[in-house]
Amino acid sequence: MSSFKISARENGPYLIPATASYLDDKGNIQAAPGKSLALCRCGQSSNSPFCDGSHKQADFQAPATELDCQLS
Repeated sequence: MSSFKISARENGPYLIPATASYLDDKGNIQAAPGKSLALCRCGQSSNSPFCDGSHKQADFQAPATELDCQLS
C-alpha cells in the first residue's frame, strides 16, 4: 500500500503531490506538472478543476486542512 497527503491551503487550493496523474477532458492520462497539482476549491477558476488564483479576487475563505490518503 502507498500513502500520500492532500493538503488544502488556508483560503486557497487543494495541493496534491506531483506524483499524481489524472485523466484530461479527452480521456488521456496526464502527469501533474511541477511539485504539486493545485485544484480549485473556491469554484471560481476559469481553468477548473485546476486553480488559477481566482480565490484571491473572490475573497474565498476556508481553513487549512490535510488528508491522509492510502492506495491499495
